[in-house]
Amino acid sequence: MWRQRPQFAPTGYTELERWAARIQSKAFRTRLLAQWALALNLRKESIVSFSTAFAQTAAGGESSLLSMLPLVLMFVVLYFVMIRPQMKRQKEAKAMIDALGKGDEVVMAGGVLGKISKLGDAYLHVEVANGVELQVQRSSVVQVLPKGTIKKD
Repeated sequence: MWRQRPQFAPTGYTELERWAARIQSKAFRTRLLAQWALALNLRKESIVSFSTAFAQTAAGGESSLLSMLPLVLMFVVLYFVMIRPQMKRQKEAKAMIDALGKGDEVVMAGGVLGKISKLGDAYLHVEVANGVELQVQRSSVVQVLPKGTIKKD
């Protein structure tokens, strides 16, 4: 249910002052004036001449630019803290996968260690034990180990 404004309620600040002047108690009048001004969202300073309003609007362009500055700075920091390092890691991972060769010892995404026996465009054949080969995607390689890391029993 919406509350309707009483018919005797003032609609502007000057009318509000005239209406409040009828009340005898100064404290009550001041409180009532403040409440009605707040309810009507009125300020005495909001009534300005056209030239002052125009000057404020012209100066407001700078303040809107300044208000966007924290947002821009936040995106710059976000770029250097999160996005740029992630792009660098992706570039390093792609270079590692492109540089894979036969005989390299690798760790795959599941933690399986093996030695590359065959290379294809999208797949690798990795020897994990004597006579046991797994066919895996190139992208599943997480790390290239130094030669001699995997010991044969």
